[in-house]
Amino acid sequence: MTWLIRTFGSSIGKKLLMAITGLSFIGFLCAHLTGNLTLYMGGTTFNAYAEKLHSLGPILTVFEFGLLALALIHVTTGIILFVQNLRARSVPYENDRRAGGRTLSSVTMPYTGFIILAFVIFHLINFSFVDKTQRTIFEIVSSAFANPVYLIVYVFVMIVVALHIRHGFWSAFQTIGANHPKYMPAIMVLSIIASLIFGFGFGLLPIYLWSIG
Repeated sequence: MTWLIRTFGSSIGKKLLMAITGLSFIGFLCAHLTGNLTLYMGGTTFNAYAEKLHSLGPILTVFEFGLLALALIHVTTGIILFVQNLRARSVPYENDRRAGGRTLSSVTMPYTGFIILAFVIFHLINFSFVDKTQRTIFEIVSSAFANPVYLIVYVFVMIVVALHIRHGFWSAFQTIGANHPKYMPAIMVLSIIASLIFGFGFGLLPIYLWSIG
């Protein structure tokens, strides 16, 4: 147990935790996007998907608590690393913001992370913690995206998610040891593809619902 605490208490250990939890969330996003795509098939199909999901009962509850644990680890570790980096960097980057392969997605990682966290809470309040006795989940979702403000916020956050994944995906593989000239170019391409899939995949759904509303 001591070696475990010592390992994950180190800077490298924290980055490893970020990588593992980050890749786990990418797996969750794949499943979540697959389910959400049933919105294109209409309310009946989407409601059937939602009912099937909730019929899992205890399994779904365990999965949700697992996601919560991963989120707490990812967010807490990210904040600790962010604070440590701020303390270690006595002089802010001025002339060298893009040196060493720094990109918009890498520079903004902590900030896009905070935006995503705030949005997840907002999203849960609007979709999960609402009264579903009078309306179906499809009606709740359609009603939310009929609001132009919510639509704009959602699409903006999906762009933020794409930026976060653009850097986080390849960085996670680098952290777990895939930083090799033979593999990294392909992983970098995959990170771009993944960011576009999630950005467009989630971002176009509310636009579609708004257009048919």
